[in-house]
Amino acid sequence: MAKRHALPKYEAETSGIIVRALPKFMYDESDPAKSVYFWSYTIDVENASDRVWTLTRRYWTIVDAKGRNQVVEGEGVVGQTPTLQPGERFSYTSGCPLSAPSGMMSGFYDFVDETGAALKAIIPPFSLDSPYDTSLPS
Repeated sequence: MAKRHALPKYEAETSGIIVRALPKFMYDESDPAKSVYFWSYTIDVENASDRVWTLTRRYWTIVDAKGRNQVVEGEGVVGQTPTLQPGERFSYTSGCPLSAPSGMMSGFYDFVDETGAALKAIIPPFSLDSPYDTSLPS
């Protein structure tokens, strides 16, 4: 029986906002011969606080295995600025192309509550690993 590896758990909590990330290497979108590597990632945001929060902005730092750094920032996520009541969750899937076979993503979301108070919720750093990265341990 083949040994199954558990998926890495990427999770961070900031003042009751829990952010979970699940990256997935996309074989069909990638072309290693052309140095094109693509991942999808699903983000789950849970409001475990007793306040109503609206996600207003995102800020990502993406670093590939060759040390190239990209910053991605802007309003909301996937064209939305979701408002989360206590106990609610919001999930979305997006993608990240790199020209190296591995990398890391991290960042934060800006939230505002119903009183106008601001919160920066940490997005847990997560690795973008492909089977084409020969420097990864097996």
